[in-house]
Amino acid sequence: MQLSVIILNYNVRYFLELCVLSVQQAIKGIDAEVIVVDNNSPDDSCAMMKQRFPDVTLIENKENSGFPKGNNIGVAAAKGKYVCILNPDTVVAEDTFVKALQFIQNQKNAGIVGAKLVDGRGCFLPESKRGVPTPWVATTKIAGLYKLFPGISIFNKYYAQHLKENQTGIVEVLVGAFMIMERELYLEAGGFDEDCFMYSDDFDLSYTVMQKGRHNYYFPDTSVIHYKGESTVKDGAYMNRFREAMKFFYKKHFRASPVFDVFMRIGAKFFMLAKKNKKGAIHIPQQYVLISDNEQLRETLENQLQKNVVRVTSVATDGVFLQNSNTEVIFDSVLISFKEMINFMEKHRDGGFTYKIKPSGGSFILGSNSSNDRGEVIQIEVYA
Repeated sequence: MQLSVIILNYNVRYFLELCVLSVQQAIKGIDAEVIVVDNNSPDDSCAMMKQRFPDVTLIENKENSGFPKGNNIGVAAAKGKYVCILNPDTVVAEDTFVKALQFIQNQKNAGIVGAKLVDGRGCFLPESKRGVPTPWVATTKIAGLYKLFPGISIFNKYYAQHLKENQTGIVEVLVGAFMIMERELYLEAGGFDEDCFMYSDDFDLSYTVMQKGRHNYYFPDTSVIHYKGESTVKDGAYMNRFREAMKFFYKKHFRASPVFDVFMRIGAKFFMLAKKNKKGAIHIPQQYVLISDNEQLRETLENQLQKNVVRVTSVATDGVFLQNSNTEVIFDSVLISFKEMINFMEKHRDGGFTYKIKPSGGSFILGSNSSNDRGEVIQIEVYA
């Protein structure tokens, strides 16, 4: 078998449904399997998987084992030469795995390959490519020095700014939302360190692979939607966990620094306040555009949203969208491919639009208006 896609889920049933649907489209023509590991979700994630995707391997943990252990359990059950660690709050394009596999197979001494990640509005997520968070690198991130001195390399290592957004190249750290690597290399590196619950696990695995002489690659020829923040809220508890995760990483790979720990405490509080201040006003669309050939779906959405919904049958109908920047676009995946959706979102990422996706066979629409919110799920009353 060529590829095993490992999706670790906790309590994001609707995001998981959309993710698995996109993955199934993307593995067509590939000798691949999908393994969903559920960390004892209190919602109906497992029931949905059994009903909607009976051919997908479902592993039901009896406890929330955390990100590292949950993924290690999935990889242990995998049969593919390559494994893809994939968040449940992602959407892949139909050619994502084909392109990524072709790339990694053509690289000598390849370690981990990551894709270009975009948020729910098609905006590039800079954490798609990162550097090892040494005390200095983390300091430049926390203090915002990379913004103040964008042209000076010593201040721009955290987000690996030696590479541009659409430039393929070697990086040190890739994000755990999307990682492709050889299964044997994953096992040789020890997988994700189970002593760390979350947040430093992808740093640790990336660094461990790099220490083995392998090259990690940022590969932006395929884009993946990552609805950030679906599993955690950016609050005080999150920041404390992140700080503890960095302490774990430094202690494991570098010399511990009490002074730097104090700085991290101060920086964590600063970032928590900054995140709260960035939330801004709630986005209320003035216009809804449904891209679908399903008139019943349009009527259903119009009745439920209590707003006028314009239906078009092609993403090429730019004029309808550009008339009003405060437009919410609803993609019907029966008509529009995930790749077309992602391309459209990236093309119009500066246009002020927001987006929802109606998955084929699903009775809901889903999307996120920024990289800081939890995303929104709206169930629709009539199955369409």
